[in-house]
Amino acid sequence: MSSYSHLFQPERIGKIEIRNRIVRAGTSETMAGDSGEVTDQLIELYETLSRNLVGLIITGHLYCHPRGQYAHHQTGIYDDSLIPGLRRLTDAVHRHGGAIFAQLAHAGSQSRVPGQMPVAPSPVPNALTGRPVAEAGEDEIQEAILAFGSAAARAAEAGFDGVHIHGANGYLISEFSSPLPNHRDDGWGGSVARRDRFAYEVVRAVREAVPSEMPVTMKLGMFDAAPGGLTIDEEAGRASRLVAEGLDAIEVSCNVMQRPTDSARKYVAVGPRRALLDWLPQRVFSPPPAEAYFADAARALRGHVDCPIILVGGMRRRETMERILERRDADFIAMARPFIREPDLVRRLAEGGDVVAACTSCNLCLTHESHHSLRCWRVPRQRLLEHAWYRLRGGFNVTFTPRSH
Repeated sequence: MSSYSHLFQPERIGKIEIRNRIVRAGTSETMAGDSGEVTDQLIELYETLSRNLVGLIITGHLYCHPRGQYAHHQTGIYDDSLIPGLRRLTDAVHRHGGAIFAQLAHAGSQSRVPGQMPVAPSPVPNALTGRPVAEAGEDEIQEAILAFGSAAARAAEAGFDGVHIHGANGYLISEFSSPLPNHRDDGWGGSVARRDRFAYEVVRAVREAVPSEMPVTMKLGMFDAAPGGLTIDEEAGRASRLVAEGLDAIEVSCNVMQRPTDSARKYVAVGPRRALLDWLPQRVFSPPPAEAYFADAARALRGHVDCPIILVGGMRRRETMERILERRDADFIAMARPFIREPDLVRRLAEGGDVVAACTSCNLCLTHESHHSLRCWRVPRQRLLEHAWYRLRGGFNVTFTPRSH
């Protein structure tokens, strides 16, 4: 094992001990069946991560209600019929000593499913997609909250070690929390306290639906990408109140987005050598963007909550990860894109040495979401040609027919 003292120390989230401080952050896989059911391909992906010593795996966003589906072939947790497949998934992770949390999500106005009737706090076109929406009625709001609670109960029955609520990146909880998409002037908006309410009600519903010893955590959007929106100061106060409602840990991210790179910045830590090796000539003479781009938000949060903090967002070098843990900017290091290219990255880190993730953060993997199953499009090199051909023949313009549930 590594001589570094932080990355490979066990740490607890609630009553669950995680074997090391490395988390696979929730990553959309596009590997589910037509109705959101778990497939053998998805199980193989998760089993590979656990076999390669990832401490905690957070699933890709599992849609808790049919109207909360984000994209084609997203995994679902909206119906009891999906529990046996989800149980196979957790069993595969547990076989290799890993832990797995179910990430529960509702896409809100950010749904990309054609024909979908999205749920949104106000009739404000989605900032990322431009999709027009109607204002949710009281019954629709209560139905969404109930869906989170029901999904949490299914997660417990399916053998997940914890539940991770997706409250970031422009999805429904984010929208209620932000003054940009939430223009309501009733019990669900119009003041900070009333914009708090939807997130509180979801946390309460989830906490009540699972056993008391089961950790409940949350991915929290700490600030909006657009000016005039949610600020870190406001969200840090909200985080403190949510922890009082029963959260056991918080993962920091951005809130309402204007572009995908607001949460997944490109070319992190890509210097001239990596640029040449990975056929990125435009980056050879460009300085690499900084790592740990949400670290300031994590540090701000530390002064408001007494629970573990999970930091995602551009950690690529072992030195960076160790420094973050040593300074207690965060308690866990989460990565998403690096594990797509290197599912054995934790094993490499455990062997010691000056390890740098090979991921270039080019975001081709995100571009293919809902079109192809999760993969790195830079290796093998043939995939770059496949990507170019798919793009040239208009594959990204294809829309998928919605399906009934």
